[in-house]
Formats: sequence, C-alpha cells, structure tokens
Amino acid sequence: MTLDTNNSKKVLVVDDSAFMRKLITEIVSSHPLLDVVGTARNGKEAIEKVRLLHPDVLTLDIEMPVLDGLSALQEIMKENPLPVVMLSSTTKEGAENTIRAMEYGAIDFIAKPGGAISLNLRESEKIIVNKVFNAAQIDMSKVLHRRSTASPKIPSAIIPKEAINTDKEGGHPRSAVKKFIVIGTSTGGPRALQQVLTTLPEDINVPILIVQHMPAGFTKSLADRLNTLCDITVKEAENGELIEKNIAYIAPGGKHMKVKRIGISYAIHLDKEEPPRMGHRPAVDVLLESIAKLPELKFVTSIMTGMGHDGLEGMKILKNNCNTYTITESEESSVVYGMPRAIYDAGLADMSAHVQNIGKLLTERVKL
Repeated sequence: MTLDTNNSKKVLVVDDSAFMRKLITEIVSSHPLLDVVGTARNGKEAIEKVRLLHPDVLTLDIEMPVLDGLSALQEIMKENPLPVVMLSSTTKEGAENTIRAMEYGAIDFIAKPGGAISLNLRESEKIIVNKVFNAAQIDMSKVLHRRSTASPKIPSAIIPKEAINTDKEGGHPRSAVKKFIVIGTSTGGPRALQQVLTTLPEDINVPILIVQHMPAGFTKSLADRLNTLCDITVKEAENGELIEKNIAYIAPGGKHMKVKRIGISYAIHLDKEEPPRMGHRPAVDVLLESIAKLPELKFVTSIMTGMGHDGLEGMKILKNNCNTYTITESEESSVVYGMPRAIYDAGLADMSAHVQNIGKLLTERVKL
C-alpha cells in the first residue's frame, strides 16, 4: 500500500518463497506507517533493490539461492547500511546464522517457527510489525560503531558438568561467591554483550548473570558464540547448576532465570511456569527480584540497550534490599535507549557509560 504521510517508512521484503514474500508484505503493510516498496527473491536481487529503492528498513531471509542472506547483509552494510530484521529458522544452524547476522549489523530477528514456508507466521503478526517499525527508527551509526575487534579465543579444556554441579568429597574447596555481575539487555544486546564480555578478564573472580531477550533456541547459539570470543567462560544456564566464578550464565529463551541459596553456595533455578513479564521470558525483572532475596551478596549491575522498561521494577526492589551499584548504557551508544533510560530517569543509575567502557567499569567495580 502507498501512503502519503511523510512519516511512513519504506520496507523491502526479501525471501526466496513467493508465499512468504506475499505473507510478510501483508503483515508489514497492516501498519499505517509501513509501506512495502518492493520485494526480492535472493540476496543479489536484494542488493540491487536497496540501491534502487533506498528503503528505510529491510526484512531479510537467511537461506536463499544465488546469494544467501548473510552474504547479502555484509554487502549491504558495506555499501548502503540500513536497519535489517532477519527472518530465521529455529534450527541450530538457523540460530547460529542469526547470531552471526547480529554481529554483521542486523538489528533484530524474527523466528520462523514453521521453517522456510512458515504457515503459522500470522500468529506472530504483532511481533513482526513492531520489530520492523522499531528497527526503522534506529540510527545505524550507533550500530556500525559497535563492530568488535574480538578474535576467537583458543579453546580451553571443557569443564565437566559434574565439576560445575557438585562439590566432591576431598576436592578443592569452592571459594565462596560474595559478589555478582548482573546484566540485562534486549534489542541491540548481542553486539553490546560482545563488546562488554570480551573486555572482562579471565580471572574477574565473580559470576556473571545475563538476561538477553531472545526466544528458545537462540540463547544457546549466542552463548556458544560469545564463549569462543571471551576470556571468561560463557554458557547457557542450566537448571540446578551451582554458580561458579569466572563464568557468564545466559538465561535460556523461554525460561525465567532465578538464583537460589544452596547451603553456602548459590544455584541457577529456571522457571518456565511463571508467565512472561511485559511479553518477556526470560525477564530482567524476575532475575533482579530473585537476587533481591539474597541481602548477604553484593551486586554490580548493568542495564544496556533495549526497548521498553524491563528491569525497572526489579531494580527498585534490588536497590532497596541489597548493596547494588548500577551502570546504565548511555544514550550515545544505545541502539535503543529504552531500558537504560528507564533506570536512569528513575534515579537508580550510579553511572551512565558508553558501551565501550562498561566492561572496564564492571571489572573495576567488582574489585572494590
């Protein structure tokens, strides 16, 4: 549909399936300020249409003939950077490619639960429209400045699961955990996490708990990718595992992450029964409310780029109950200055910082 309003955003839809192009076009066009100006069947055609039509935002499938979505994305980011929302299958390979796409500059992604021809995409209509419209508002200069120079680390020995989960008789005593780093983030978060976690030293000597808004299946790929880049260990959290220093635990998509005291130790508790908060499971609020019940601990927290205000209510409770120092990502570097703004405007931030400095600041703070 063509709109007269000067505020409408031009959208290019890219998918190798004619059915999916039609379906996505209909869904996106249902928003009064989104105007689908064209479609493309593969990555090569997408690059040409971007040059010709100058869209404000692009929906891009990953698996396509001639030129795949990842290759097209890299070319577009070099030549005509614009906000891109990926359409991704929920397979392991699809999730890994999605995380790679976020590194290359994609703003967000939409999971295609039904595979390449996703007949049930209509069920996600509201999510799709919101993600495309929100992406169209983003200043790409903030995204492009986030390119990380991190290179993959040399694989270290894998910690056996039993070593993480149990304290064996006669083994080395586990040094007590007294401080935690806690991070909450959403849209733009994977790249922000990469910038922050890659600057943390291997011996930071505290555990790191992370809530990144993502559906089930994608958080494991995010954790695995970050683990190859960071000096610390990064993993998707598992229910019941005892929390160790120098490990970052990412809450799995579809489950709230909580912390429980087990004797003198602390363990991950994953909850898939409690409903989503403001549409999110995992939610930052749930994690913060959980750790607020542990007043014997100290927390250094960071709320980074993301839409909405998840984390605000939880941070109020945490600040009231525990020794907590909070760093918010600054508006200057936030892809979306929603979640950090909510914390900052409520007077709950002890400091606001550019994402490039947050890792260093977290490291300094936990050593005090």
